Amino acid sequence: MTNHIDLGTVLRRTLSANLYSNLITRPTGAAVRTQIELLLKPSGVGRSLTVIDFSHVSMIDFSCADEVIAKLLLRDGRDREAYFVFRGVNEDHWDAIETVLERHGLALVVERDGGIELVGVLEDRERRAFQAIKLRGQAESWELAEDMNEPEATVRSALDRMWHRRLIMRQGDSYMPVGELAS
Repeated sequence: MTNHIDLGTVLRRTLSANLYSNLITRPTGAAVRTQIELLLKPSGVGRSLTVIDFSHVSMIDFSCADEVIAKLLLRDGRDREAYFVFRGVNEDHWDAIETVLERHGLALVVERDGGIELVGVLEDRERRAFQAIKLRGQAESWELAEDMNEPEATVRSALDRMWHRRLIMRQGDSYMPVGELAS
């Protein structure tokens, strides 16, 4: 199941303000995150992919990024496979988001320029494994280990860490990029 959540629309509905497009203050962020969680609740258990779209948000401050991004990533996905792709993130959003990712040791999948990338706190091996998966589209750990010229157990460990963080999907013995499903 794929969900698309326009943060600008959620923000305007939450605050009942038609022209408001700034995600600022912790209470605003908490209210928006609560609305997102309510929108995701009907999807129930199982695997889901949600595109969080920042395209209609002018700016986000640190406290809102902490509420909307960090808490959403830290809370969701415990009982089910909940994956997120962040779309429409621009330079005005980036400072707050990057600070929150570093503070919490998080990473996320961002859609930019027609492609996907991982941003945030990651090991070099995880970044390289993600690039190898993107090139193949879907692959088993032994294939990626060959591509990366590293031992399979080491690569599989990195892949499993990324899967637990919901940065990549796993189907049987194969891994695939999350963002490819969001298009």
